[in-house]
Amino acid sequence: MSDTSTLNETPALRRMLWDLAAHGPDEPALRDSAGMLRRVDLARLADATARWLADRGVRHGDRVVVRASAGRATVAVLFGCLRIGAVFVPYSRDMTRYQLTELVEDAEPALLLTDDPRQLGWAAVRSHPTADLPTTGTGDVPDVTVAPDDLALLLYTSGSTAKPKAVACTHAQVYFAAGAVASVVRYRRDDVVLCRLPLSFDYGLYQVFLTFMAGGTLVLSDASRDSRLLADLAAHAVTVMPIVPSLATMLLKLATRRTGRPETRVRLFTNTGEHLSPATADELRGAFPGAGVQMMFGTTECKRICVLEVDGDRERPGSVGRAIPGTSVHILGEDGRELPPGESGEIGVRGPHLMNGYWRAPEQTAQRYRVDDGTGERFLLTGDFGHLDADGYLYFEGRRDHLFKMRGVRTSTVEIEAAARTVPGVVQAAVLPPTPQREAVLCVVTTAAPEDVLKALRELVGPAKTPATCQVVEAMPLTANGKVDRRALSRHVDGGPA
Repeated sequence: MSDTSTLNETPALRRMLWDLAAHGPDEPALRDSAGMLRRVDLARLADATARWLADRGVRHGDRVVVRASAGRATVAVLFGCLRIGAVFVPYSRDMTRYQLTELVEDAEPALLLTDDPRQLGWAAVRSHPTADLPTTGTGDVPDVTVAPDDLALLLYTSGSTAKPKAVACTHAQVYFAAGAVASVVRYRRDDVVLCRLPLSFDYGLYQVFLTFMAGGTLVLSDASRDSRLLADLAAHAVTVMPIVPSLATMLLKLATRRTGRPETRVRLFTNTGEHLSPATADELRGAFPGAGVQMMFGTTECKRICVLEVDGDRERPGSVGRAIPGTSVHILGEDGRELPPGESGEIGVRGPHLMNGYWRAPEQTAQRYRVDDGTGERFLLTGDFGHLDADGYLYFEGRRDHLFKMRGVRTSTVEIEAAARTVPGVVQAAVLPPTPQREAVLCVVTTAAPEDVLKALRELVGPAKTPATCQVVEAMPLTANGKVDRRALSRHVDGGPA
C-alpha cells in the first residue's frame, strides 16, 4: 500500500478505507463473487485504481461515471475517486441507453466505466470496460489536496423531473451523515453485512461506509444470487441485512420453503426507501429468531432523517423514529411556520447532513434548500408530509403527490396501503392517486377476490377512504432500487405505452 502520509488529515471520508487497513490489515473487508479481500488488499486495490484513473487524465473535481455492479471494482473506484479528489457518480445496472446518454450530458464526466460491453460508446464520453481496471494493488498515488467541501458523490435520483437530477454531496456532508447513522444503527466490528441493494442507490452505497466505519465485513450480492440468498446468509455468517419490502418478501418466501426455521446468525434487519408493513416486520422476526427490525426514513437530499430504535415499531406503530444525532426535524405549515406535535404538515430538516443541492440546478436547489431569515441556517423542505408526537418521533404520511382527498376526506397512499396489507390474502398493495381521468385505484397482489379486498378495506379505513376500484396484478413492477414502480403501474392501469 502506498504511503498514507499523502492522505490529508481531512476529510475523514477520504481516509476511511486506509484507516481501516491500518487496524487489522489482514482481517476480511469485502466478499463478492470473486472471493474475499483483506483490508490491506482492498486498500491497495483502491490505490492502484486511483493511479489508473490519474493516468487516464482524471483530475481533482472530475466526474467518473460508473455502472455500479455488486463487486470489488465498484468499491475500488469509489475509494480511488475519493483518494484523488474525483467525484464518484454511480448509475443503475438497469439504466437504458437513453437514460445513460441524458445522465452523461448532465454530469459531463471525464470517464465512464462499465462492465457491460454493449454500453461502451453509448454516450459522448471516453469509456473503458471495468475489466481494464487493476486487479491487484501496485503503483504510487498522486498527492492531491482534497478539502471537506469538495464534492465526493453525485447521486442521481428517480424524481419526477423529465431530466436527470443529481444530488451533489461533499466529503464533509457524506461523512457526517454516515457517522450520525452509524451512531444509532450501531454496526459492530464482528458484523457481516450482506448488501443486496444496488450500489447506485444511496441506501446500498452507504452500507460500504457504515460497515467500514464499524470495522465489519461487507458481502456484496445481486439478483443472480437471489435463489441462494438464504443459503448465503448462513454460509457467510451474515449478521446484518438492509432490506426494502420486495427483498423482505423474497427472503420470507425462501424461508418458508425450507423445513424448519432458517439457521442463520442474522441479528438485525434495517429498512428504509419504502415502508415495511407491520405484518412483514413481524414475519421477519418470526422466521429469523433473535433478529430485530430497525425502521428508518430518509431522502437522498440529506441521506437520513430519522431512525427508530430496534423493534421500536412494536411500541410506536407507524413511527419512523427520531432525528439522527446532530440534526433536527420540524413540521411546517403552509405559511412556513413550525407546527406543534400532533399536527400534520411538510417535513423540514436541519443539520450538517444537508447536501449541497442539485447539480447545476440552482432553481431546483432554491426550491428545496432554504435559509432561515432569522438564524441564517440552511434547512431542507423534503416534499414529504407527516407529524411529530410529543416525544419527537416522526410519523410519515406520504409525499405531496401521494396525499389527496377522496369524497371530501383527506387521505394518503401510505394510509390505504398499510391497511390493505393487513387484509387476509393480500401480499402487496399500492394505491394510484386519482387523476382528472379516473378515481383512485388500489392495486394488489393477492389470492382474494377484488371485491372481498375492498369490503375488508372499508371496514378498516371507512368508505370515504376506500378506492372504488381494486385491480389484481400478478406482481408489482419494481424500480432498480426495489421500490414499487408507480409510473409503470399507472401505465398498466391507464392503458398507456409500456
